[in-house]
Parts: sequence; C-alpha cells; structure tokens
Amino acid sequence: MNRNVQQLAEHLLKTGYDGLSMKEKRVLKRMANRLAISENINETFHERLTLGERLADRVAAFGGSWTFIVSFGIVLAVWVIINTVILSGRAIFDPYPFVFLNLVLSMLAAVQAPVIMMSQNRQANKDRLTATNDYEVNLKAELEIMQLHDKIDQIRNEQLSGIIRQQQEQITRLNAVVEKLESGPRGTAAS
Repeated sequence: MNRNVQQLAEHLLKTGYDGLSMKEKRVLKRMANRLAISENINETFHERLTLGERLADRVAAFGGSWTFIVSFGIVLAVWVIINTVILSGRAIFDPYPFVFLNLVLSMLAAVQAPVIMMSQNRQANKDRLTATNDYEVNLKAELEIMQLHDKIDQIRNEQLSGIIRQQQEQITRLNAVVEKLESGPRGTAAS
C-alpha cells in the first residue's frame, strides 16, 4: 500500500486505512495519485449493453411514448370501424366483442411488460452506478476541501509565527532604543 494513501487517511479522516470501505480506499488512492474520480456513467454503461438490451430499451422508450399511444389508439379505432361498419353483413374476421383483438392486446401486453421491466432494471443499475460515482466525487471533494483547510491553516500559522518573530525583533530594537535614551548621551553630561 502506498504510504501517501495511509498518511492521507490518517490525516484527513483521523482513522486507519484498514477501517475504510472499498469506495473510500479507491477515492484515497486516486486522490493521493492526483487522478480524477468522475466519469461519464452514460458512456461507460451504454458501451456494455448487448444488442438485446439496446432493443429492449428502444421498445420501452417507444411503448412509453405519446407516439405509441396515439398510433395504438388509431389502430384500435380502425380495427373497430372495419369490423363494425365497413365489413358489416360480409365476412367479418373479428365480430363484436372482438375476441381476436383481445387476444392480440393480451399477447402484446404479455411481451411488452417484461421488456419494459428489463429496461427499468437496467435503468436502476445505471442509477446505482451514478449514485456510487456521485458519492466518490463528493467524498473526494470533501477530502480536497479538508486538505485546503489544512494548507490554509498551515499558511496562516506560518504567517502568524513570522509576524510574532518580527514583533519580537521590533520589541528588542525598541528596548535598545529606550535603553539608549534612558542612559542619556554619554560624555555630554561633563561639559
């Protein structure tokens, strides 16, 4: 283990390195090595998707859109009009109460529901990755702020020490001047 990481953990978190979670260790290692934590989760996540997962996402996106609702409503209306008005008295392929239409709708729902669930599960996984990345970025930012506070405190202490040293030197000089003034000019008292 890098000694820098151990010192950083002890200094900033006031705890040993071994008591930290894997996320915290990762953040400390990247911080000690001056590496970025943040990443584009969307790119990383979408690069790993299979063809089936991408297709499921597209089906879910279309199935949950106004385009789907409007076009599906039009298809249902056309189906009903064809089977009640246009083909009335002829060879109606799905007479009222539209049993075949109910079968098609049930099959569509049976296929569409799992596809949408797969897409939602993937979105939940992506959200978990994003939350983990956000936590790590926030933790690093917090640690960086703590480091900055320490640096500012150190600079302030050094400046205060310098000011105190200068004051002590000035006091010493003033004491010397006061002593000279109090002892008076030598050799002029006899004249």
